[in-house]
Amino acid sequence: MGLAAVNVAIPALAADLGATASEVGWLPTLYMLGSVAFMLPCGKLADRVGRKKVYTAGLILNLLTTALCAMANSVESIIFWRFVQGIAASMIFATGIAIVSSVTPFDRRGKALGIVASCVYIGLTAAPAMGGFVTDLMGWRAVFYIQIPLLSVLIGFVLIKLKGEWKGDTESGFDWFGSLLFMAFSGALVFGLARLPQVEGWLYCIGSLIALCLFIFHQDRSRKPLIRLSLFRESRVFSLSLSAAFFMYASNFAVVFLLSLYLQYIKGLSPSEAGTILLVQALCMAIVAPVAGVLADRFQARIIASAGCILVAIGFVLLTLLDQASPASSVVIALLVIGIGFGLFSTPNNSAIMGAVRQAETGVASASMNLARTIGNLLGMSLVNFLINRLLGDIPLEAAPQAQLMVTIENAMMLSLVLVVFGIVVSIARGRESHTG
Repeated sequence: MGLAAVNVAIPALAADLGATASEVGWLPTLYMLGSVAFMLPCGKLADRVGRKKVYTAGLILNLLTTALCAMANSVESIIFWRFVQGIAASMIFATGIAIVSSVTPFDRRGKALGIVASCVYIGLTAAPAMGGFVTDLMGWRAVFYIQIPLLSVLIGFVLIKLKGEWKGDTESGFDWFGSLLFMAFSGALVFGLARLPQVEGWLYCIGSLIALCLFIFHQDRSRKPLIRLSLFRESRVFSLSLSAAFFMYASNFAVVFLLSLYLQYIKGLSPSEAGTILLVQALCMAIVAPVAGVLADRFQARIIASAGCILVAIGFVLLTLLDQASPASSVVIALLVIGIGFGLFSTPNNSAIMGAVRQAETGVASASMNLARTIGNLLGMSLVNFLINRLLGDIPLEAAPQAQLMVTIENAMMLSLVLVVFGIVVSIARGRESHTG
């Protein structure tokens, strides 16, 4: 929820602190880098020391970094603390679903995970509108300050009401080398994409590919890997469903960020007006996702999920047609279609992933789902950051020519459409699901 609210406040933050276009692009990108780079290590650490401990530590770190962002006097400081906040997010995401699975009987686990998904979408629905209204009334710093009491209440609830502790294999060692390789892959990918087509950017990308190959090689031969890679070879449905999630989340993550810029800089709307429009997608997802879960129980999940992918593609086609003269209602219609499509995709796709593994490996499946989502988010935002650096560079964002900003947004939407097409192909290719006991 915090990320979506902050995205709406970015134009006001940039104007107040004099941030350039490239600096603004790093705000969501480095948040995602922190989340992705530490996701697997935090998940493994939680199995060893306790999932509640890591989850609570993540909430506390999130609280501290939120306060530090609110008090920061430079965009560089906020970029750094947003990166640390991404690490806190990895501690939360790597353990939250595992805790829910641990405290819920097997026959009610699907319902519990559905409630979690609905809560996420409700948060995403409220965040842009809340962020916009708060920014209008009290300024961008209030978007961070307002999260502090909410996080404090949540930390107190976890400490007082969530009894017990849950661990995995406490005898297993921690794969420090594998963790460092994964962090090197994530970091080199982000910095490489941001610096393309310069030689330095290509070197970073090559280094990222080398680190990924070394990580895969190491995990395949490690006695105590961060993630068992043979699982991807054992199940076509599992691997291709994760691939579909990767492409779909890569296409969708930067939409709120880009459309916030479009609505405020191109169309001249206030943060609250932009936030109200941007809540349409998440609201549709919150309404449709539970229905899609019921449909997935009756029909093949890949059919419902693939239909959702096609709707998302139609929505992005509409977004590629935006120009400076387009009415704000065009954005609403496109987000409506994307929201319905993504709602149809997400729950059935998650169901296919969880149904493709043995009961003993649901934790691995849950971690893999989060990793596919966050790596997709990271790649999508990194590509957008590359476009911003190439087409806008170090121009102060509020001073950027509208035509130049519009070209950046158009290129980003076209790129998202291409990613969705890959998602459609992979989703259809996964084949028929056969649930594993």
